[in-house]
Amino acid sequence: MGFGDLKSQAGQKALNDFLADRSYIDGYSASQADVVVYQALSGAPSADLFHALRWYNQIKSYASQFDSLPGVKKPVSEYGPAGVAAAAAPAAAADDDDDDDDDDDVDLFGSDDEEEAEKLKAERIKKYNEKKAKKPTLIAKSMIILDVKPWGDDTDMKAMEEKVRTITSDGLVWGASKLVPVGYGIKKLQISCVVEDDKVGTEFLEDNITAFEDYVQSVDIAAFNKL
Repeated sequence: MGFGDLKSQAGQKALNDFLADRSYIDGYSASQADVVVYQALSGAPSADLFHALRWYNQIKSYASQFDSLPGVKKPVSEYGPAGVAAAAAPAAAADDDDDDDDDDDVDLFGSDDEEEAEKLKAERIKKYNEKKAKKPTLIAKSMIILDVKPWGDDTDMKAMEEKVRTITSDGLVWGASKLVPVGYGIKKLQISCVVEDDKVGTEFLEDNITAFEDYVQSVDIAAFNKL
């Protein structure tokens, strides 16, 4: 009955054959059935019994949770190919006259297994999403250098720079600046800034700077580098 002596090669081979198309001893998730069979082994099955070895390593990972796994422990002889048939036989004999009840019992056990599997799946998805949410989000930034050109050599460049720096926005930080000669005594303001790409764009900068039309003739992008 059952797998036989699970400490023997024959018993472990029976276990391997049984698990060829199953993930667990009973149902679709780890249960006390797996604990009973696992504890009946003397150690890990040999490498050639790969179905049994795969199952053994899976159940071993639940070692700290054995007491909390669902189900009720039965004698190890009631599990396995012969054990399953023997356990089912008395129930079938007792309920010969009530086929509908047999079907209901099977459905109920199947529903429990499916419900448990869905619950475990939902918990794993939840843990994955929580772990993913804790990862810091990378904020894309760029450094932009602007050339701000005045109307002429009589433009107050200091006042023009002060005007430019009054432009504020979430995700905008002004940096260093300098005056660069362009000819005929005229100088342009070259000013740098760091922006968060999702919040501030070059169009925003150009529109706001050229709005100071008493000082600014035009604005050009001298450099644009991703950080």
